[in-house]
Amino acid sequence: MIAEVIVDIAHSDVDKIFDYGCEDTVTAGMRVVVPFGRSTTTGFVMSVKETSAVPKDKLKNVYRCPDRGAALNDECLALAKKIAQRYRVPLALSLRLFLPAEMRTGKVSETYSNVAYLTGEMPVFSKTARAQAALFAYLQERGEVPTGELRESFGAALDALVKKGVVAVKKVRRLRDPYRGESGEQPLRTLTAAQQNAVDGITSTEKTVTLLHGVTGSGKTEVYLTLIAQALKEGRTAVFLVPEISLTPQMLMQLRARFGRSAAILHSGLSAGERFDEWQRLREGEAKIAIGARSAVFAPLEKIGVIVIDEEHDGSYLSESSPRYNTFDIAYLRAKYNGCKLVLGSATPSVETYKRAKDGEFFLLNLPDRINARPLPSVSIVDMRREVGRGNASGFSALLREKLETCLASGNQAILFLNRRGYSQTVICRDCGYVAKCEHCDVSLTYHAEEDCLKCHYCGTRYKMLRSCPECGGVHVRYTGTGTQRVVSELKKIYPSARVLRMDVDTTSGKEGHFKILKRFADREADILVGTQMVAKGHDFPSVTLVGVLDADMSLHFPDYRSGERTFQLVTQVAGRSGRARDRGEVVLQTYDPENYILRFAAHYDYTGFYEHEISMRAATLFPPYAKIVRVLVSGEDERETLGALKEVYEKLHAIYLADTEKFLFFNKMHAPVKRIQNKHRYQVLMRLADTGILKEIYDVCAECKYKNVLVYTEENPSNLS
Repeated sequence: MIAEVIVDIAHSDVDKIFDYGCEDTVTAGMRVVVPFGRSTTTGFVMSVKETSAVPKDKLKNVYRCPDRGAALNDECLALAKKIAQRYRVPLALSLRLFLPAEMRTGKVSETYSNVAYLTGEMPVFSKTARAQAALFAYLQERGEVPTGELRESFGAALDALVKKGVVAVKKVRRLRDPYRGESGEQPLRTLTAAQQNAVDGITSTEKTVTLLHGVTGSGKTEVYLTLIAQALKEGRTAVFLVPEISLTPQMLMQLRARFGRSAAILHSGLSAGERFDEWQRLREGEAKIAIGARSAVFAPLEKIGVIVIDEEHDGSYLSESSPRYNTFDIAYLRAKYNGCKLVLGSATPSVETYKRAKDGEFFLLNLPDRINARPLPSVSIVDMRREVGRGNASGFSALLREKLETCLASGNQAILFLNRRGYSQTVICRDCGYVAKCEHCDVSLTYHAEEDCLKCHYCGTRYKMLRSCPECGGVHVRYTGTGTQRVVSELKKIYPSARVLRMDVDTTSGKEGHFKILKRFADREADILVGTQMVAKGHDFPSVTLVGVLDADMSLHFPDYRSGERTFQLVTQVAGRSGRARDRGEVVLQTYDPENYILRFAAHYDYTGFYEHEISMRAATLFPPYAKIVRVLVSGEDERETLGALKEVYEKLHAIYLADTEKFLFFNKMHAPVKRIQNKHRYQVLMRLADTGILKEIYDVCAECKYKNVLVYTEENPSNLS
């Protein structure tokens, strides 16, 4: 037999099928170790055939198969081909998306342990063989037990019973289970009439995609769980995507409580072994539900019955590494392949998604009320300009302090949201105006008080805190701006008895970083949770009755056409964490621009008003969804080489532009907003297209431009234009 193999080398020069002789046991989807050039490499079997055009004397053979079976099913192989073609990347690169990274490199494998079990009737033990008798009784009660545990408790008695033939030892697969023992219990809930209507509507519509637009606390999760239960009842599987790693443990607990070990978690925060074992459980059919962030859309499931993308508006669903895919596009391909429903859920859908639903492309369902008719939190907008005028230089308005005191006195909890980690945003010399910047990136450094150091939030480099200005020698070095660390520090001074937790990138490292903080807060081990956007969505804390948004303007004035949309989404989402149980919630929204229409819409939870205003603005200015933004980014360590590559890329793209200028609304080359990251100079060709039919030519041009030391890639409507 002949195996058609794609070698696992992501380079265009070898992006083609190679024929290898193989045994009959080799099938499509298997990984194989093959000779390649003067060495060996791993490859993916795309198909198996009986003959080859390669002469027999030149045909090499497959050495071995490193896995027990096929790693990729037929759907994964077909989808990988479409991804490679769509984003102009080597097929090997798209195939890698479907496998745990450490599995490809051989750094992780199945783990086994020895267990002992009884093989015969209980013998007659002598009076001196008490340990043997106790061990026998222990195995009678427990069944199979790890030998290490038995040796620790019973010593040499194990070997004695094995020698007598009463006990045997065998190797069994040991699964590394993330969040073991954290499933809890969740009783079945009766759906409200609105939830049942949503479930019925999703299952009966002829459309593949449904947008479930429900306010925070309206019970969207229960709709998802019911749809998953229906899929499992029909013998099918499910994919459940959430935007933040911090949400996956919480959602996993709900799924495990409802569906037991059928739920498996996939995200980058797991250890290599845990991620591999969860992937294996899904591939072998032991687990039927894949839950995770963006990468879980590639879960090795078959016969998918429903795919859910929760908080569909979130920017994390856009990949920022090659291939730069949109998770929705992959999920849609899988939904069409499996003939299943794709459900998008959000209290604040993206403008593009909502328009597609309004235009009838997607089925639109609304959940306009909270469960049990609980009211949405009342929102108070505070003008921080007046606070400064009154001499209040802190980050807390008088109203927020008053509400915090009332909240703490009543035994409730509060969440304070500030989308900026660290102690302060920048360090500046008041004598000469010098701003501390990263040596490797063209960005200012952030001061972190706990470690007394400066950090770059782009490359992670740390620097000693400045005691004097390196430019003028002045000692008047000051912090500007406020970060989560500083907020916690100030809270402890104002409310010394309050227990405060902080949740940002710096406090959530490790697999269970997010989970431990959220669990402590849920268990009432803290009164106030201070956090970045990690705390803004998805969480359900019954005792939270107050949310404070410390700087609502932070994302409002970014040079990005979506800055207003993102601000509306963040404010609405974080406000929705309040008042989800008996007591009505309150929100204090601090701003220096209190009349801004975005904040006014958010304060009244008026998504329809916001959408109508925003879509009319997009139509007038011809921004997405009425156009498509395409960025070709060129980056490299040597600036001269990078500029040379930019020139060639620009000239080829400019030829496309000149050939049909009517298809372009904007076309120009320029520095990227952040000119350097990790010592790489960054330039871009920015385009706004009126006709997306020209996209193929743009991708083709960029695929042709290959350089040894310069990276060129294309992004569509990128979530981050910096």
